[in-house]
This record gives sequence, C-alpha cells and structure tokens, in this order.
Amino acid sequence: MSPRKARRLPDELPRRPRRGASRAVTARTASGDEPPVRLGPPQVESWPDGDWVVRQVPGIAATKVYRCPGCDQEIQPGVAHVVAWPEQANGTEDRRHWHNSCWQRRPRRPGFPPLRSR
Repeated sequence: MSPRKARRLPDELPRRPRRGASRAVTARTASGDEPPVRLGPPQVESWPDGDWVVRQVPGIAATKVYRCPGCDQEIQPGVAHVVAWPEQANGTEDRRHWHNSCWQRRPRRPGFPPLRSR
C-alpha cells in the first residue's frame, strides 16, 4: 500500500470538516438546528423584452412544487431553478419559477417576447 493512501478513520474518532464545508453546516451539527438556506444573489439581466431580476435557487432551498411557464411542467422539490421577475415589479405576484434551461431558451421560443399584462 502506498504511504500516501488515505486511510479511513475509526468511527469513534471525531472528523474534521472538509475545507469546502461552510460554518453553517458545522454549526448545525453542533447545535442540531438546520442551517440557513442560501439563495443566489439577485442579478439584473437585460433581455429583448426588458430587464429582469433573476435569482438562482439551489436544490436544497427548493421545498415546494412550482409550474415552469416555459415548458408548463412541474419543478419538483430539490430541483435547482431560477426565479425571475420584471425589474419594475412591485411585489411578489410577478415572480415566476423557471427551469434553468427553460429560462435560457426563452428567446428562441415562438411568440417571444411574451405580452405583459399591465
């Protein structure tokens, strides 16, 4: 066996968290609480139909079922996706949950840009 080969520690020895582990995960294991869910930062994207605020939702933060307006299919809990809304929207009623690929393919769909209500 190579001297550099990693060996598995016995179960009774405590393990150090990996370098990529966040402090929230370490705090959760110590206190037993769930870590705060981190959403991606909102970013403004310019499209032919206007400016949109887009936020990435990681799979761990997706806890409900949503209907994607791009493909009319359900986005199941645990599936990473994006939330987008017009930059001038006043409230949450204009937010839509999209599959990542559906959001990127949006300009190639027939009938783009969609007509906005308001």
